[in-house]
Amino acid sequence: MRFKKSSFKIIFLCCLLTIVGCNSSANKANSINDLYAITNFYVATDLHYISHSLHDNREAFQAFIKSGDSKMLNYSEELLDAWMQQVINARPKAVILSGDLTNNGEKVSHEELAKKLGIIKNSGIEVYVIPGNHDILNPWARSFKEEEQLKTDYISPQQFEVIYADLGYNQAVDRDQDSLSYLAKLSDNLWVLMLDTSIYDRNLDVGYPVTEGELSQSTLAWIGEQGALAKKAGTQVFAVMHHNLIDHSELSSLGFTINNNEQVIAQLKAAGINLVLSGHSHIQDIRSQDQMIDVATSAFVVYPHQFGDLHYMDSSAVLEYTTKKIDVESWGRSAKPNNVDLTKFTEYSTDFFRQNSYDKVYKSLSSQNYSDEERDKMARVMTELNLHYFAGTVNEMDKNFIYSDGIKLWNTAKPQFLKTYVLSMLKDTKENNRTSIQLSSAK
Repeated sequence: MRFKKSSFKIIFLCCLLTIVGCNSSANKANSINDLYAITNFYVATDLHYISHSLHDNREAFQAFIKSGDSKMLNYSEELLDAWMQQVINARPKAVILSGDLTNNGEKVSHEELAKKLGIIKNSGIEVYVIPGNHDILNPWARSFKEEEQLKTDYISPQQFEVIYADLGYNQAVDRDQDSLSYLAKLSDNLWVLMLDTSIYDRNLDVGYPVTEGELSQSTLAWIGEQGALAKKAGTQVFAVMHHNLIDHSELSSLGFTINNNEQVIAQLKAAGINLVLSGHSHIQDIRSQDQMIDVATSAFVVYPHQFGDLHYMDSSAVLEYTTKKIDVESWGRSAKPNNVDLTKFTEYSTDFFRQNSYDKVYKSLSSQNYSDEERDKMARVMTELNLHYFAGTVNEMDKNFIYSDGIKLWNTAKPQFLKTYVLSMLKDTKENNRTSIQLSSAK
């Protein structure tokens, strides 16, 4: 059968219209995808990773853990391995770690951690790190053997940059010449300013890792330059630092908030930045000051062992932040099924934190004029409050808690650090595990 020319033209025209229609639909879909493009990334802080090769989990190491601030150092490697599996399965665009990567800056811990983070990077997920106050030139770097603590190698700023070269520094758009700060691109429309706020150059002189943080005048000037660069590119920027930008409690004078925070706030705002992601204080807490928002994510190695999950939508320039728990139990059932600490990790870690808090408070009250029953009541309420405080869930506690006998005893206690701490925790009744931030831009 032969087609007439007119029939052929009609068929050809229909095919052409179909192709054009498909292209039009594809273009429309692409434009919709561009309009609603979402960049997903994770942020974690205060891993305090220590290599298993540096301890035997015996007397000296257990005493070190018990004397500390509830860091689960005996399982720091397992926590990391579980999280790595979680990250690789979820496939965010990037992972950001905001300092205190290691327990006390041990060279071996840094090298092992970088190798593990390299596995995440090799899976196609970018990793960006900055140091915290424990990570560099730390004279407290130790290994633990039986009943002894032994000095071990720490690292210099130059070594930090080499060890973590592929975890931010080689990907940097620009570098600050006077610190380990750098600028990186999470996407074409979202950049991150990784700020090194630690004062590690004084550590060896004073004999301990300096807790407080600061940004120098030259680094502040560099921040201004990055703001101008972002404005020219028409992109949004947020900042990440180890120290807090804003006071997160009444005890922020202990070195949690960066020293020159008012200056830093002013410079960040001038650079078009209104969001900082921080750590250091180990609590989950969200604060705002002078149109600036500081989201402090709780410590990775401390109860409740969580991290930040962030989604940025290009069309609205809105960044959504929520927290997620590290899924140790799923990993433990597969990797170490005979270790009940790991297969029932939620129960284990809660009990670990609760007991550690209780013991410290109960002991601290021994020199005061309280009966054993009163000390027990005070320690119990402080412990439960502390659990919620670190998790950022004080707002979820039973409101009648404030009328308990233990709280009444704290209210009438003589002025002391613990009283201030307990009563300040009671005031934190806002939502701390999720927020929505409209990013600003340089003017």
